[in-house]
Amino acid sequence: MSRTAMTPVRWNDARLHSTSPAARRPRAMWRHPGWICVGSAMALVGLGVLSINLTSGVNAEGVGGFAIRQLMFVPVGLLAAAIAAAPHYKFISRMTPFLVIASLAMLLLVLIPFVPEWIVKPRNGARRWINLGVVDFQPSEIAKVAYLLMLARYLRFRKNYRTLRGLIPPLALTFLPMGLIVVEPDLGTALLFLPTFFAMLIAAGAKLKHLALLVLAAVTLAPAMYPILKPHQRDRVHAMWNQLRGDRRQADSINYQGFQAITLVGAGGAAGLGAEKSRAIIDFNNLPEDHNDMIFAVIANRFGLFGAALTVGLYLTWIGGALWCAGACKDPFGRLLVVGLASMIGAQAIINIAMTIGLAPITGMTLPFVSYGGSSLVVAFIMTGLIVNVAMRRPAYLARQSFEFGADDE
Repeated sequence: MSRTAMTPVRWNDARLHSTSPAARRPRAMWRHPGWICVGSAMALVGLGVLSINLTSGVNAEGVGGFAIRQLMFVPVGLLAAAIAAAPHYKFISRMTPFLVIASLAMLLLVLIPFVPEWIVKPRNGARRWINLGVVDFQPSEIAKVAYLLMLARYLRFRKNYRTLRGLIPPLALTFLPMGLIVVEPDLGTALLFLPTFFAMLIAAGAKLKHLALLVLAAVTLAPAMYPILKPHQRDRVHAMWNQLRGDRRQADSINYQGFQAITLVGAGGAAGLGAEKSRAIIDFNNLPEDHNDMIFAVIANRFGLFGAALTVGLYLTWIGGALWCAGACKDPFGRLLVVGLASMIGAQAIINIAMTIGLAPITGMTLPFVSYGGSSLVVAFIMTGLIVNVAMRRPAYLARQSFEFGADDE
């Protein structure tokens, strides 16, 4: 054997300290479960465009109205996903403080009363959108992504959250954007932060008994929040209660949207209706926001129980692909980020579907990838791009283990 072959590799060997990118960081993987999320997202977008087109009216021909505008947002969303997937997610982690500051600044901007209406124009008493000229932008959508990055960055190498007192800092990080979004008011989007908060803490190894105490405290204090709700928010709670009891006395007022949505869902039956018949029923039903918040009712009407089950199945596939990516990632920041993304999309889909079929108050929340809306669609694609970002990066050599606690940490 030659002398060269027998020479040991030392830790200070130049071969271990090469400045080439290949030596510093493993190459990206192109075969990974993140593509499951991409495929599911595209299928949901296609289903959404078909359903949005049904709301164009009985005289519409081909693809038009909101469906055309939604199709225009798709390439923008795909470009945003590619941008989110391109830089290493550790670089995005380092940029998180700047992203958080920018998102909070935008949330504050929409709340400032003397901002000109050509920048922030109130709609139905809500200040949620910034006018960008060609399209309106909703800062709360970006705030969701910034929050996930911020919480993942905070939890990645800590273990203080395994004590009850240690849960105070992550709670404060959660309530800051939540409070600003509630004031807009946008209670539906604000509620998404809580299930995401719990999911990420569970993934990080927080003690379930402490999280159970938080849930118990929240349930106990919930009635105290009722007096501070705005009148239209109280009406939505009353409307849900009336629906659950089958009380139709206010079917033409506060219960109108809820009962109309349930009527569309029921009319679809098991197999759905033909395209022309469904279009006519949707048009004459006059369901408010049928192309947006109530799009699930349109899906159920056109494609029936099969279409509703397909929609739920696509979301489960998206979430399953994301959790597969999280399980394969050994880096704590990447793992927590993907868990947060999966829980955010999952919670939003569950709440939207529940409010459409009368199991939750109507909160004005979009169905991810499916409902009409540029901000919602682009941000959903950004979330998918971040999952692909984490999935395509191989684990770093000698990486620090994620959330492994021994008996001394109990």
